Amino acid sequence: MNKISKKSAISDDDKIRRAFKKKNWNEIKTSDSWDIFKIMSEFVEGFEKLARIGPCVSLFGSARTEPDSPYYKLAEEIAFKLTQHGYGVITGGGPGIMEAANLGAKRGKGMSVGVNIALPYEQEPNLFIDPDKLITFDHFFVRKVMFMKYAQGFIVLPGGFGTFDELFEALTLIQTEKIGRFPIILIGRHYWEGLVKWLKEMMLGEEKNINPDDLELFTVVDTADEAVDHINSFYSKYLLSPNF
Repeated sequence: MNKISKKSAISDDDKIRRAFKKKNWNEIKTSDSWDIFKIMSEFVEGFEKLARIGPCVSLFGSARTEPDSPYYKLAEEIAFKLTQHGYGVITGGGPGIMEAANLGAKRGKGMSVGVNIALPYEQEPNLFIDPDKLITFDHFFVRKVMFMKYAQGFIVLPGGFGTFDELFEALTLIQTEKIGRFPIILIGRHYWEGLVKWLKEMMLGEEKNINPDDLELFTVVDTADEAVDHINSFYSKYLLSPNF
């Protein structure tokens, strides 16, 4: 039985019961020690494989996007055009938007990186990742470190909870000055306009939970050329290196 099928065999009830199960100190110490070593090993593998990839852009988006979707084709086009300007492409390594971006990078003969995650569904690695640049993680937080550490730009296509998690991770790190103010580009005004309106009217306007300047941390565009031009204008100013 492979890793993914093992995980899917654990029910929600089992996970909740495990969380409430009382453990003695020896059980806690043994379990935590093994977890620490597993987490460390994932960081080490990620750092070793990605330390020399050079300037890259992370592309985020849904694993459920079908190949006949306009957004699939747009992700492929964006990734292809990025490689023509010398940029590598980092994705979550799975199907949908991630597959499209890796396909575009591969078609452009550029660097195609996949930081995959072991899940009970959706997330088999796609076939367009460079074999030496595919990593599969068990822990989402380790995977997100790789997205943020080794990218100097973030392009976000329509997606679900995971995509929003990655988007707001990047926004939070930039807002709190944990990383530099790298470009964050949202693709598809129709998809993002509701979120942007809510951020302006509710989060900023009514509740004042962000500053007006925070709305300048991202740009919304519709086309591949707009996205790549925005990345180019940023890259032309700086000598780039890993973020931290």
